[in-house]
Amino acid sequence: MGQFPLTLGRFIAQKQEIPPGAAGELSSLLTQIGLVGKLIAQDLRRAGLIDILGTTGEINVQGEAVKKLDEIANKTFLKVFHHSEQVCALASEEMEKPVLLPENWPQAQYMLLIDPLDGSSNTDCNMPLGTIFSVVKSERKARMPTEDDLARKGTEQVAAGYLLYGSSTMLVYTVGQGVHGFTLEPNIGEYLLSHAQIRIPVRGKIYGANEGNYHKWPGGTKKYFDYLKDKDAATGRPYSGRYSGCLVADVHRILLSGGIYLYPGELDKPEGKLRLLYEANPLAWVVEQAGGKASTGTMRILDVEAKQIHQRVPLIIGSANDVCDAEEFIQGRR
Repeated sequence: MGQFPLTLGRFIAQKQEIPPGAAGELSSLLTQIGLVGKLIAQDLRRAGLIDILGTTGEINVQGEAVKKLDEIANKTFLKVFHHSEQVCALASEEMEKPVLLPENWPQAQYMLLIDPLDGSSNTDCNMPLGTIFSVVKSERKARMPTEDDLARKGTEQVAAGYLLYGSSTMLVYTVGQGVHGFTLEPNIGEYLLSHAQIRIPVRGKIYGANEGNYHKWPGGTKKYFDYLKDKDAATGRPYSGRYSGCLVADVHRILLSGGIYLYPGELDKPEGKLRLLYEANPLAWVVEQAGGKASTGTMRILDVEAKQIHQRVPLIIGSANDVCDAEEFIQGRR
């Protein structure tokens, strides 16, 4: 008989070299995120049978209609981490202001930034959805953190990753020592190691982008997309387009198969659409840890200065050579 796959908890305890004094806390925090994933996956499996599809009638801080499942996913995170001792502050795409948890202070040194339900336009049509998370450590020893303390560069993350809800539920994360993927085994309720030390190919053959925005893009970006679709056997072109409307699902495909995902800046919106702290930064760190690259088109995502929690940024992410090609076109060097 083969060896039974490692569970998430056992893997962190046995394989990850987490700084002394942090191993238990970070392991517990990642386990709690896994619990949230189980609860959200359970709701998604029943979504068409109970009244949790459609919108709430409210608009969130991003100016987007709030789906019922958005609200449920956000509340699930709040419930789990209100009863956890690992997190002292939590910021979410769905909330204008972060939630501070003074009851967990000062023993809790971690702060959590989340997109609780990525791809929520897919909720009503049974397509992939995700959750994205970023963990940073509070540097303030003498007081509770504030909203400004959550706005940190991507290089300051201590853990990051995502949950993918599709044909199976997966948890993919990094703590700066490579990228590992765990698949939820529903019969035993455990995440089992299914993808150890994920490495992204240096170049791929697929791209993901909302090409309906083509007319809004600057010339260099348009030129790059035209290049991707030109036929050239020597460079493996044309690339195949794959776009699901769920950032997690599209980046996960590219993480495993190679290629490039783009949500670039637009002529009238050069700052981009995706949020730096709880979408771009965590996915950038995951992809970099797997050997890939993440860029705004002009600079490394993880080096972008964070100024506020809902800051937006263009995102070009994927195989290193593909991202380098895109940067050259966007910067007018090709």
